[in-house]
Amino acid sequence: MNRTGKRNRGLAVTLMLTMLIVLLGAYESYERLPRVNSTASEGNSRMLWPSEDKARDKPQLSFTYWAELNGNAASIKSKFEEVPFFQEWQQRTGVNLDFIQPPGNQGKEALSVLLASGELPDLIEYEWIHYPGGPEKAINDGYILRLNEVMDQYAPHLKKYLSEHPDIDLQVRTANGSYYAFPFIQGDRRLRTYQGPIIRKDWLDELGLAVPETIAEWHDVLKAFKDHKGAQAPLTFLGVPNPLFGIEGGGFVGAFGIKKDFYQEQGKVKFGAVEPEYKTFLALFRDWFQEGLIDPNLAAVDSETQDTSMILGRSGASIWNAGAGIGTWLPLMQAKDPSVELAPAPYPVLNKGDRPKFGQFAPAVGASGGVAISTSNPHVEEAARMLDYGYSQEGHLLFNFGVEGVSYEMKDGYPTYTELILKNPNQWAPSQALAMYTRASYFGPFVQDVRYMEQYYTLREQQEATRIWSDTDAALHTLPSLPKTEEESTEFSLIMQDVNRIVDEMSLKIIYGIEPLDAFEGYVEQIHTLGIDRALQIQQRSLDRFNEGLSAK
Repeated sequence: MNRTGKRNRGLAVTLMLTMLIVLLGAYESYERLPRVNSTASEGNSRMLWPSEDKARDKPQLSFTYWAELNGNAASIKSKFEEVPFFQEWQQRTGVNLDFIQPPGNQGKEALSVLLASGELPDLIEYEWIHYPGGPEKAINDGYILRLNEVMDQYAPHLKKYLSEHPDIDLQVRTANGSYYAFPFIQGDRRLRTYQGPIIRKDWLDELGLAVPETIAEWHDVLKAFKDHKGAQAPLTFLGVPNPLFGIEGGGFVGAFGIKKDFYQEQGKVKFGAVEPEYKTFLALFRDWFQEGLIDPNLAAVDSETQDTSMILGRSGASIWNAGAGIGTWLPLMQAKDPSVELAPAPYPVLNKGDRPKFGQFAPAVGASGGVAISTSNPHVEEAARMLDYGYSQEGHLLFNFGVEGVSYEMKDGYPTYTELILKNPNQWAPSQALAMYTRASYFGPFVQDVRYMEQYYTLREQQEATRIWSDTDAALHTLPSLPKTEEESTEFSLIMQDVNRIVDEMSLKIIYGIEPLDAFEGYVEQIHTLGIDRALQIQQRSLDRFNEGLSAK
């Protein structure tokens, strides 16, 4: 396998032709977009170089950049080259990016093929924590660089941030101490809760029902939606391979005091899908499925079908984001029918008045958005300086707010979004406009700014949502991003690949009624046979290591 990424002459010609086409297309798109301050951009391009003389002497570089295009951006422009943010990022840093863009929702498969080919792009944006064997193995396999020395020399802004935030520093390197990517960091606790139950408030009012809090109340509401509003899928949510049954925070599973995945109880790691409470949850959803209260296409629901079901009234409730959910759905729905209302609902509990044990609470370091430098990249210094730009003061503003005078204005020291974002003349939803001019609403190599959220959630319903969804004990039970050794990551990945497959298959078969509920115990035995106890040991060791490292800081 050629892991040095040396390209043959035919590939070089192809890339040159592709670059010409991309640049012409980007220029044509750029002509139709609001202009930026070219003088400021010329000055910012010197971020790559220690001196102005070196900036003048160096020719403009081109990097191949592999990444998936965010869905909100893709709903407006189909290619990275057409998105204003990426045009501005290149202009400011003085680097051309030749994007390699996999088909939507096929990133993992596409990257596997790419790595196997040996023809590596210069920069790869990927969930490296989920690489088989972990990021340490990706380094040892010869695909990406260990960045410790690189960051010491060429990434002063990121290094400064990590030195000031030791808890984050522990989460962006492996157990062996290797930095492997320029990470996406959620820089404020308030940014880490953005997802929860959403329900049709106008339907509740019409039916004389309150926003549900308990599982029993949810049952009555969903049944009313089906019987009286004609909802074909009263409750819809993302299915396999997404974290089934309520997304990452526990969702309806959390009402039974567990998560489907790993969590902690007073420092002890547990795996919810083998706990007795998971069987109780499956019994509930089995009954709801038979009653027609949850989406009959349970396993196949993706974000597009979820959007369609909510917008068209096929569904009356979901579990999704304040931005991409409420912020996207409500304006579209009200444009057709001003009487439509959406409301956030608290995470469900069993007994009225109980405080939810679980809810969505993301790790401070996101799995997505980390950008690694491949071993084929001949210009490591320049690549590192470009990626480090996102952690500088100017880069922070670009990634979170875009271009001053275009997508934001500085008012009393506060970067304030313009109407281009909040009341877009093209009728784009704020989530779409943000994805065109910033990266604040998803991820990338930067630190997310809470001031983005303060403005992004312009709707009263969104602001209420973050307040309600944050009112849980999730922070006590959520695991941080846990560094592992290569050996631990390899073993853990192999175990969990089989375990997660069996859990999802088991869950669906029981809910669909294909298998009896009593089959649960047999599946649990199978999961133990596959090594879940060893996986728990690895997670526990990783958590203990993290806590020890934090204590030593």
